[in-house]
Amino acid sequence: MANIWLPPVEYVATLPRATAYACLYFTDTGGRPFQLRASYRAELWQWPGGNMDPGETPWETAVRECREETGIGFTGEPRLLGTHFVTDRGDDWPANHIGFVFDGGELTDEQIAGVVLDPEEHSAYSLRTLEEWEREMEPREFARLAGIDRARRTGRPLYLETGPEGDRA
Repeated sequence: MANIWLPPVEYVATLPRATAYACLYFTDTGGRPFQLRASYRAELWQWPGGNMDPGETPWETAVRECREETGIGFTGEPRLLGTHFVTDRGDDWPANHIGFVFDGGELTDEQIAGVVLDPEEHSAYSLRTLEEWEREMEPREFARLAGIDRARRTGRPLYLETGPEGDRA
C-alpha cells in the first residue's frame, strides 16, 4: 500500500486509541512502600495517582491525583521511575493504557499522620516491607511494586508491558 499523506485529524483517527495514568511512588523513611487500598476492589493496592484529564501532562496528573487522594501537596521535581503499557482489553478497557510512575520520595511521620483519604476512592493506606507486601498482593501487582522499588534504588527505570499473556519487563 502506498503511503498517502493525510491531514493530522484523519491520520490520528487511524491510530490505536490510548489512555494514560500517572502516579507517585512513596516510601517512609525506613524504605517501606506506601500504598492505598482501592474502595472499589478491596484486594487492590495502588499508589496515589489516576487517569489523565484532557490537557494535563503525566506529571501534572500525578501531583493532582496525589493531592486529591491523600491531601499531600507534593512539591518535588519529576523523576520518572517507570512506565507501564497495558494492551487494549476489549470490553474491560477498550484502549491501550499507558502509565507513568514518578518518585515521590520519602514521607515523614508527620506527612503520613496527615494523610486524608477520599473514601470514594480509597478505604485505607498502609506502609509495609516488600516481604510483607508480597504476602498481601496478587503476584502481578507485587511484581510491579518490586520493579518500581528496584528502579528507585538502582536509578534504572522500569519498562513493563501487560498483555493478554501477562507482564513482561
